[in-house]
Amino acid sequence: MRYVTAFVLLFAAFRLPAQNPKGVVRMDEEFYRVFTSGKLPEVISKGHTWTEGPLWIAGRLLFSDAPSNTVYQWTEAGGTSVYLRPSGFTGEKSASREPGSNGLLADLQGNLVLCQHGDRRMARMDAPVSHPESRFITLADRYKNQRFSSPNDAVMNSAGEIFFTDPPYGLPSQSDADPGKEIPFNGVYKIKTNGEVILLVDSLTRPNGIALFPDEKRILIANSDPAKPHWYLYDIDGDRLKNGRLFYTPAEKLPGGPDGLKIDRRGIVYSSGPGGIFIFNADGKLLGNLWLDEPVSNCALSEDQKTLYITNNTRVWRWKMRN
Repeated sequence: MRYVTAFVLLFAAFRLPAQNPKGVVRMDEEFYRVFTSGKLPEVISKGHTWTEGPLWIAGRLLFSDAPSNTVYQWTEAGGTSVYLRPSGFTGEKSASREPGSNGLLADLQGNLVLCQHGDRRMARMDAPVSHPESRFITLADRYKNQRFSSPNDAVMNSAGEIFFTDPPYGLPSQSDADPGKEIPFNGVYKIKTNGEVILLVDSLTRPNGIALFPDEKRILIANSDPAKPHWYLYDIDGDRLKNGRLFYTPAEKLPGGPDGLKIDRRGIVYSSGPGGIFIFNADGKLLGNLWLDEPVSNCALSEDQKTLYITNNTRVWRWKMRN
C-alpha cells in the first residue's frame, strides 16, 4: 500500500491553487468536528479499468469495474479478488464500452442490488452476498414500456423504495443520440415496493450520483454534464420531488465532475467532483476537499462511517477519517 504523495493544509478559508491540487484541504472550522484522525488516504486496490459504485457490505468492500463487466471485492485479510462476473451484461455480446454494473447497494434484507448498464435494468442478485452468483431478478427495466438507457446510481429509503438515475453512459455512444436510446430524456426514477416505476425528474441533462439525507425529506442528485456541473437538492413529497434548487456549483476546472456521492448519519455529504472529493455539511457549506490526481467516480462509507472508500479511475482508496 502506498500513501498519497500529498500534504495536509490546515489554513482556514484557504483554497489550494487549482493547477496543482494535492492532498487534504479544510475550508471551514467544522471540518475538525468531522475528521479527527489526521490520516491520509491509501491505495488498497489498483490495476483496474474504471472503478465505480463502491459498497461496504457484510465485512467486505465491493466495487464495479464497468468496462470489464465485473464486481470485485476487497477485504483486509484477502486483498482484491473477483466477486461477480458478469455483473451488468448477461448476454453474448455487447457494443457498450461500459456493459457491467455501476452503482451497488444493499436492500433492507441485505441482498445486493445492482445498476446494470448492459442489461439496462435495476436488478437484485439472486444469491446470498456470501456466495455470489450471476443470477439476477429484474426490479425494473422499463418506464412506460420503453427501456432504460443505463441505470447508473441508486439509493434505498427505509420503506424499501429505490431511487435511481438513468443517464446514457452505458449505451454504445454514451450519448443522447444513440440509436438504442428509447426514453427521450435522462430521468430520475423511483421503484415503489409494489414494483411500480415513477418518474421523478426529467429535466437534468446527466443525472448521476444520488443520496438521501438522514430524515429522508430531501434528496441530493449530482449532474455529471461538464456544461452543467451542479449538485441539485429536492424536497421529497410522497411520490414526487419538488422545490428543485442548486446545492453547490464547483468553480474548479479539473478532471472529473459531480458524480457518485454518499451522505452519512450526520448529514455530511461526500461527493466526487472536479479534482477529487468534495465534503459539504447538510446546508451545502463546503467543509473541505480531498484532491487526487485522477478523476473520482464514487465513494462509500464503512459500516461505522469512520472510513471513506473512493473509486478513482483505475484505483480504490481508503481514507480513515475518524478515530
